[in-house]
Amino acid sequence: MDDLFLSLERELAVFLRRARASSGEMAREVHPDLEPSAYGLLVRLADVGEQRATELACYVGVGKATISRQLRALDDLGLVAREKDPADGRAVLVRLTDEGLARFTRVRNARRDRYARRLASWDRGEIGELARLLHRLNEEQEQEQEQEQEQERELHEERAADEARGSAAEPGRGAAEE
Repeated sequence: MDDLFLSLERELAVFLRRARASSGEMAREVHPDLEPSAYGLLVRLADVGEQRATELACYVGVGKATISRQLRALDDLGLVAREKDPADGRAVLVRLTDEGLARFTRVRNARRDRYARRLASWDRGEIGELARLLHRLNEEQEQEQEQEQEQERELHEERAADEARGSAAEPGRGAAEE
């Protein structure tokens, strides 16, 4: 691997480490008891509005048990409300409460102000280029993750079909052996 990619890896690692720390700080600013990992759920709900719990789990890449625990904690803190989906009574819709939205918006606006101050000396073209390149990187990673998830689903379906065929073949094999 050449020095260019090693330099990029190093800078991304520093950036991600700082982003994780910042996410924890922002979570505590929203509510002192808010887990940093649950902050991303607030971001998603603020950006797209109410969603099913399963959609949130898929978006953040966690299982049903994890999303259920995180949503219960957010509900207990008064930041989200969970309601039955009128279109499907078995599903749950999650939305930010007014209090959750107010707290999240205050923290998000403060973060945006910090970014603006940090980048005040940058040329607007540089900021635009950085945004474009990060968007490209994120899009490519998202496409790769979607492809991996699709491959996992196909593999799971193939295994289930193989197991079903194996179960169906068992009675026939027993009769042939007699």
